[in-house]
Amino acid sequence: MTSSKAAVLLVALVIVIAIAAALFPATPQPQSYHHFADQRSWLGIPNFGDVASNLGFTIVGAWGLIALLRRGPGAISFTDPRERWFYELIFLGMFLTAFGSSYYHFAPDNARLVWDRLPMTIVFMSLVAAVIAERVSVNAGVRLWPALLATGIASVLVWRASELRGNGDLRFYAAVQAGSILILLLALFLPARYTRGSDFAVVVGFYVLAKILETADRKVFAIGQIVSGHTLKHLAAAAAGYWVLRMLERRKPIL
Repeated sequence: MTSSKAAVLLVALVIVIAIAAALFPATPQPQSYHHFADQRSWLGIPNFGDVASNLGFTIVGAWGLIALLRRGPGAISFTDPRERWFYELIFLGMFLTAFGSSYYHFAPDNARLVWDRLPMTIVFMSLVAAVIAERVSVNAGVRLWPALLATGIASVLVWRASELRGNGDLRFYAAVQAGSILILLLALFLPARYTRGSDFAVVVGFYVLAKILETADRKVFAIGQIVSGHTLKHLAAAAAGYWVLRMLERRKPIL
């Protein structure tokens, strides 16, 4: 598939998702979402499992930033130095996610959920820009990046504003999340400029696993009440970040 055809498909995908979101009724954030299965405290930390599991984001985020900032033999390289920018923000976003998510899970509510979602949205939008840069063109990725970031951040802020007005509406936020995943999947069918392009499929797989674990929070916790699905969700999402770093360290340009 050529870059021009890919660009048309991406635009068409965005239009379809926007129309689908508009057709759905406005949906507020269910307050039940904040009632997680594992509410046990330990060491004076409430909801310890969901708070402490954010350590994975701290480790992967810091590890990725250090790897990307390292220069010299064995350092991560790119055919275009601008591609490094996307991944630096991806891992910075993951590092910040650890703090935003911990803050939220310490005392879950809508106001704190904003700080959980904002950094993860930055991660997603930067990953989408990175994939566009690799599979379509670097110029396209760089030019679209600010718009993608603005759209992702706006989706969180628009949701929060709707909740404050008393007519909560998750459609924009959900559409941005769904669109990000679909764009990443579509990109797998485009020519890659590096080896290990299928690693993006593994990253998406970890994300899907994370969403499944999130949905099955109570069912997982019911199995021996050892660990909850949401705690494992954090670890699966951190594993997705690790897989991105693993890909960067192992891939080679396709000449």
